[in-house]
Amino acid sequence: MSLHRLSSSRVCYKRASASTEEYLVMESAEKVDAIGSRLPVEAMKILQSLASHWDDIIDVDGLQVIRLKGAMTNEVYQIKWPTNRERSRKVLVRIYGEGVDVFFDRDLEIRTFEFMSKQGQGPRLLGRFSTGRIEEFIRARTLSACDLRDPDISALIASKLKEFHDLDMPGPHKALIWDRLRKWLSAAKHMCSAEETRALRLDAIEGEIETLYKCLAADQHIAFCHNDLQYGNIMIDEDTRSITIIVSIYLLLIS
Repeated sequence: MSLHRLSSSRVCYKRASASTEEYLVMESAEKVDAIGSRLPVEAMKILQSLASHWDDIIDVDGLQVIRLKGAMTNEVYQIKWPTNRERSRKVLVRIYGEGVDVFFDRDLEIRTFEFMSKQGQGPRLLGRFSTGRIEEFIRARTLSACDLRDPDISALIASKLKEFHDLDMPGPHKALIWDRLRKWLSAAKHMCSAEETRALRLDAIEGEIETLYKCLAADQHIAFCHNDLQYGNIMIDEDTRSITIIVSIYLLLIS
């Protein structure tokens, strides 16, 4: 979701095209039909509907599909259309990964994303389909590890994070960390053999969770936390110096 550099090789055709593109790590080339087939029919219909309402797009069916590499749990694609302006029109398609629902509540993630979108935090939500969503494409640069050592950038992040923590999230204000830790531990025990359970000391971890709960749960302040604020989830607009925090699947209310 940063400004990406296209590689020299690109294959295009009428309805969609594929390309390699740098997104943290350069993605190896893939066949056009393999890339195109990964976009669900539902997503294509939403994309065509969106494009039909933008009067600067030259050809609604002339979209390009560019896979972005760097997301850990989802497949992410940049979609772009040629326009009669200097810049192309872009959106982001996020297809949810499989096998990770044990770690988080997908419905809760979507509700959270929708709320934050309406609050002007993170990219706007443009559409939803059963296996993913379509988001605003942020024209900004993803931070690097070196950026975090810049005191000016760190100050910008801190200010933005204060806004984030002050969001009045809908629903009951209950610390979710305890139930989530217990759920993850239960899933780990279910997946591990008895030998692995002993080696990883999972029974001891259960006791540690309960000890922490007794020490901390009685006197807690509930706030909305990101819990995955590594540099890959932070973007900066070089012109305005504005910071965008990318929504993570690990968002929760915590003390």
